[in-house]
Amino acid sequence: MATTTATLTLNSGDLTGDAISINVTSPLHKAGVNVGLDQTSGLAKKVYAAAQSNATLISAGDYDDNTANWVYIKNPLPPVTSAETDDYITLTLGASNITLGRLYGGQWCFLPYEGEQDIDITTSATNMEVEFMVVYQTA
Repeated sequence: MATTTATLTLNSGDLTGDAISINVTSPLHKAGVNVGLDQTSGLAKKVYAAAQSNATLISAGDYDDNTANWVYIKNPLPPVTSAETDDYITLTLGASNITLGRLYGGQWCFLPYEGEQDIDITTSATNMEVEFMVVYQTA
């Protein structure tokens, strides 16, 4: 049985009036049971020579919508500085292209995925790459 644990640490000395430090950990379990997720798409990277508009990154058809699925997506470009352009990746969901948000250089997200809608991306420039992985269960 696989054991997969997600951990998020968020620290800031100046985000609010007081310093904050949040550290949360959660096991990734199959839907409705105390058994760890045991499948992965594998960590992958796609390089797009041309700018993309709502290109499918993760296809809903590959995952069961009645199971537990988690998605990791990263824009591996270096973090943006004042001397660099702000190349970003926009994440959208489904045929309606509901915007989830943008990932600028060095930023990532980890989110639960129902598997009913495709996750699409739009890139702001040419020669951009996206790193991604799905941790999931089979039906």
